[in-house]
Order: sequence, then structure tokens, then C-alpha cells
Amino acid sequence: MNIEEIISKMTLKEKIALCTGADFWNTKKYEKYGIPSVKMSDGPHGVRCQVKESDMLGINDSHPATCFPTAVTAGATWNKELYRKEGKAIAKEAQALGVSVVLGPGCNIKRNPLGGRNFEYLSEDPYLSGSMAAEFIKGVQSMGVAACVKHFVANNQEDQRQSSDSILDERTLREIYLKPFEIAVKSGKPQTVMSSYNKVNGVYVSDNAWLLDRVLREEWGFDGAVITDWGGMNNRIAAFRAGCDLNMPGGSKYMHKAVYRAVKKGRLNEKYIDESVRRILTLTEKLQNIPKAPFDPEEHHALAKRIAVEGAVLLKNEGGILPLTDTDAVLIGSMAKDIRYQGIGSSHINPTKLSSLTDAMPEIEYLPCGNSEGDVTDCEIDAAVKAAEKKRVAILAVGLPENYESEAFDREHMSLPDGYNKLVEAVAKVNKNTVVLLFGGGVMELPWADKVAAILYMGLGGQAVGEAAAELISGKANPSGKLSESWAQIYGDVVSSDTFGQKNAEYREGIYVGYRYYDKSGISPRYPFGHGLSYTSFEYSSLSVSDRKVTFYVKNIGDRKGAEVAQVYVAAPWNDSYREEKKLCGFEKIELDAGESREISIALDDGSFAFWKGGWHIQSGEYSILVGASSKDIRLEGKIMIEGEDTEPEKPSAAWYSSPKGKPTKEDWEALLGHKVEYPKKQKKRDFTLASTISEMRQSSLFMKIVAAVVELVLRVKFKSKSSTTYKMMLASVEECPVRAMEICSGGAMNDTLAKLIILIAKII
Repeated sequence: MNIEEIISKMTLKEKIALCTGADFWNTKKYEKYGIPSVKMSDGPHGVRCQVKESDMLGINDSHPATCFPTAVTAGATWNKELYRKEGKAIAKEAQALGVSVVLGPGCNIKRNPLGGRNFEYLSEDPYLSGSMAAEFIKGVQSMGVAACVKHFVANNQEDQRQSSDSILDERTLREIYLKPFEIAVKSGKPQTVMSSYNKVNGVYVSDNAWLLDRVLREEWGFDGAVITDWGGMNNRIAAFRAGCDLNMPGGSKYMHKAVYRAVKKGRLNEKYIDESVRRILTLTEKLQNIPKAPFDPEEHHALAKRIAVEGAVLLKNEGGILPLTDTDAVLIGSMAKDIRYQGIGSSHINPTKLSSLTDAMPEIEYLPCGNSEGDVTDCEIDAAVKAAEKKRVAILAVGLPENYESEAFDREHMSLPDGYNKLVEAVAKVNKNTVVLLFGGGVMELPWADKVAAILYMGLGGQAVGEAAAELISGKANPSGKLSESWAQIYGDVVSSDTFGQKNAEYREGIYVGYRYYDKSGISPRYPFGHGLSYTSFEYSSLSVSDRKVTFYVKNIGDRKGAEVAQVYVAAPWNDSYREEKKLCGFEKIELDAGESREISIALDDGSFAFWKGGWHIQSGEYSILVGASSKDIRLEGKIMIEGEDTEPEKPSAAWYSSPKGKPTKEDWEALLGHKVEYPKKQKKRDFTLASTISEMRQSSLFMKIVAAVVELVLRVKFKSKSSTTYKMMLASVEECPVRAMEICSGGAMNDTLAKLIILIAKII
């Protein structure tokens, strides 16, 4: 393919059209120029290749594919090699289905535990997120398939995600939210990046030249194509200038005429369109003639099980109650049979097979208790108590119902259903050997944690999660997962709990996300970042720090084989400044036989010591090197002298950032930003634009109130229940969807004229 020759021959209209997809999943093809199409598919933890009707929320049928554990579980493995294998396996299945671009991995930061899509993301820590994402990308692209890292950037909530504005200072953006993408792009070298829906400091990411051109391309060297999230294009003219290449989904002609006129009138240089066309054609050329690699579904199922095993986190194991030594136990709870194994939304996979805990442990007596929404009757609790009294061990399968967490809406709270809490409390009261298996995509409040003997967090473990849980409970496998996010005692302890979920997302906490906040504030989480127990024990020794190389030994001092995640943190010597107490800068997972010892070496780079102050800077001084089994379980400490600059981080005038006690006020945050933050008042009719949503317009428009009521009625009839997860997801998606996105996602059913007519009617009525 002679790309430059093709560009010279294409008309302006053809080039503009090429930069919008052909349909929901494919790019346009032009046979007369020899341009083939490229097929994309969702793929953070499996290939969601749809059969007939297409959608962006995982509602319609898709071809069977291996449902690997979601990122909440994969991230907890801390196993880069294993995550690379998952990426490679997903790419093989993509090839079999004719898919050339896998839309994953997701490496947004878990800023707040209530993020509805947290299950799709890897960690609260930038280094862990970026390092794991890079390996997934390498695995996918080793098979010739392109990966698409997403959602770039500061997309940390689902509520009003298509119109929200993430407002934050540059240091926070650079050190926390851009950093995982920087690592993923520089190390993994993805061929595509997906721009997120939201604004960053007032500018939609699709239109943001500073993010897409300067940071992503100029600073990081990204040379691939930028693809919008589905329906995430704002202003196509601005997006061309910014370097946003492909508008998805396809089928519409959103702003084609406006772009054409802008070029003809000299308001948009045609070179920007040529650059996007060049990047799309380069991607298309790379993805042609990908050889199909055969794959064994059973082999991939086994890989999914291994990831589920390694990503399970043993939070508590009092008295060594696990693993079970006999079958004198009862398994209680509907989730043991109707197991939660994946999230809801665009990443929803049609699994090739599915194992439940009851299938995997037929020798253990089972008592159904509760329903899919977490409701448990008094009769069911009474039956559970009677059964638990008769057995040595009671195993409870509980967690977050699927209607608690989903794409398109955030969680309302951090609690489990009341029915589950009452069930656990009642059983633990009569059986001291109560074991809780937790299923769900994020942090949960556990008011009964001190009353049970053991807690094993399975996350959302994919299609083999039942088998994985059975192997861990029985001792056939040894837990080795570590939390990739801190578990707060209560939601009120989360630093962003007062501000999360607002349309104007105030990132008041700055760099203090997750363990960075708990370390500096002195608040103790229930379970710290990096925490995870084993059925064996590990000893750390012989730390040596030389030339930025950290070397130490880990020994398995128990009586069974096990795996440990050794974590290396770096602490600057100036804890009274606006700086984290320590940050993760390296990790390695190793498996050791009983009595075996092994040397671990981890190299530190400039990023281990740098902070942002108009650029990356390293302050001269003596840094502490902390090696441990979690952020709170430090086993070894060393020192290293770093020759850098005679500079230090900015000192905000607000004292909170040097000593973060409690929560920052808006005044504290504005002092950090360096300016006041004012928000527009409620939209009036005259202010409606194509960026307005049904939710915003119905506040003052009778017409949009009627539209909203009709939408709600249609969805309620279709999905039969207001508590249905799909109903909630669809309702939130439609109500919070800008009119321009409706035009884009309609596949051509709604054109520019109709979209403008809707706005006009809303302004009048």
C-alpha cells in the first residue's frame, strides 16, 4: 500500500469520511484505492465479537469466547508475565473471529471505590497499572493484533461520564492519571489509544490538542491512531486539529459537512485531515494478512483459572482455618451456584463454559440462600444458622450483586446488601470457623470482618472462578494475590468521598490517591494496598542498594509451595512537603518451594525519584528504599544517595497538602490550582446545544421531560424490571447521552438536521 499516493488521489470528502467508521465495529474500505476495512471488538478480558445486532453496552449476543478474570482480579495477580499470556490468548481468539483491534487494556486509576467501572481497571497505583497494562499490550500485539489502551484520560467515574469535567492541577494529572498511560505507551507501544468521553479542565479529550498531540505524541512518542470511545467525539473540527483520528462508531456523517466547509473557508488546514488519514492507513496496512493461530479453548480455560487463582486475595485467615482439612463443612449462599464472574457493560463476555463453586465442590453440602439482588429472608437465615451449627466450617458465598456496579453508573455506597450482612453475622455467631468468599469488582465495607475466621476475595474471576475458588479452599492451590487498591474501613475514610460523582469532578485530593493518602493522613485502611496472605510464610533478608539496583532475598519458611509478591517503595526524605510518604517503584512475583530462597533484583529508574514541577525533576538527597509484603508491611529498609537538582516540589499555600488531615476544602483546592473555580448555573433553554443531555434539558423543557418519560417506559417494558442491571445501565446511558452522541451512535438514523431540530424544539417547549 503506497499511503502517500493514496492520500494524494483521495478527494477531501473521501478523506473526511475515512476518519469515521463504516459501522459499529469496522473502519471504511475503499476498494478503488485498495483500502481494506479493519474490525474492532471490546476485549479487556475477552473478545466480545457480536453476532448480529451491535451495541456498546454488551446487551446483544456475541460469539462464545473465553471470559478471563476482569482487571480487578488480573491486577491482583501482580504477575506481568501471566497478564501478557492473557493478552496473547485474547489475540488468538480475536484472530479466529476476524478481529484486528482489541479494545483494551483499561488502565484508568481507581480514584474512588464507588467507580462503577473499577472492575475493568487494574489499580489505584500508576506504576502497577502502567506496568501491567504494558505487558497485556505486548501479549496482544505479539500475535499481530493491535491493542487499544483506554480510556485516555482522567475518566474516573461513570456518572455523567459523557459530559463530566475532570478538574485537576497539572502535577496531579502528570504523576497520577497520565503516568499509567505513559508507562503503557512507552513500554507496551500500543498501536491505538482510545480517547475518553470526559473533559479535562474544560476541554473534551477528543478535542484536546495538549493531551493528544503534545503529551501523547510529542512527549511520549506515540505514533499510532487515536480512536474515540464509542460516541465520544465532540467537535470534529477541533478533534482533527488535536489529532483525534477515528470517530467511532461509524455509520453517521457527524460534522462531515462542517469539516469540509472549514477546510474550504481556510478555518481548518487540510494537513490535519491528511495526518489522521495517514495514521489510519498505516494502522490498516499493519493489520492486513494477520496469520490465524489455532487455539485450544480448554487451554484458555485453564489459563483463565490460573489467573483467577493467582488474583484471589486471602484477606484474613485466623487460626489457619484455610485450607480445609476435611469436608465437614456447609456451603451457603446463592452466589456459590449463580456465581458472579464478570462485570456488566461493554466488556460482557459470552463464556465458552462456566464453572460454579457448587459444581467444583460437589462433596460439600450446599444450602441456597438469598437471591441475585442480595435479598435474604429470615427463614433462609434460620436455615443457614441451623446448618452451620452442625458443621465444623461454614463457608458463605456473598458479594456485590451485578446491579450494584456497572458501566454507565457508579455504585451508590460501599456496602454489601443488608441481607448478606445479616446472613454473615448470624452464621458467625454460631460457628467460629466461618469462612467468607467475597465476589465483586471493588472495595466493600465489612462490618463483620472481626467476627469471621477467614475472608477470601475472589473479585470477578472469570469463567473458571468456581474451580479456582475450590482449589484455594481445598489447598490444592495456595493464595498469592495482593490487593491492587486499598480497602477503607468505611466510605467516609476515602479522601474523595465528599466530592466524587459530581458532574464537575473536583480532584481536591491532588496526588493523595489510595495508599498515598492513608500513609500521609495516618488513617488506617482495613486492608492496605499490596496486602494478601498465603498458606505459607516468607522471610526477607540481605538488602543491598547500589547504583539504583535493589537486591534482596526472599525465603519460603513454611511447609508448602507458595508465591510471594515482593514490593519495592521509594520514600523521599522530605515528608513535611507536598509529597507522598512513599510510592511503589518496583515489584516481582516469585514462586518458591518450602525452604527455598531466591535473590530478587529490581532496577530503579528516574521515575522512581521524580516529581512534576513544570517538568520532571529529581531532588538531590538521601532516599529510603522500602521492601515489603504490602505498603504497610515493610520488611527491609535501605538508603540511597541521589544526585539531582537543588529543587523541591511546589509548596501550596494550603497547609492541607503538606499535612493531609481530614478532607481538603474547596478553598484549599483552589489554592493548589492557583485560581477560583466557578460553575455555570443550571442550563436554561437558550443554552441548549448538541452537547446537552436529556437529563440536563428536562429540568426546564417540557418536551424533554416527555422524551425522558417515554424512554424510561420503553426500557422498563423491554427489560421488565426497574432493578434490572441492564435497565439501569441503559437508562443512565440514554439520559446522560449528549444529543451529538445520539447522532453518532444512531448509525445514520439521526442526521445533523434532526439533531438540531431536537435542540430547537427543546428550546421552545
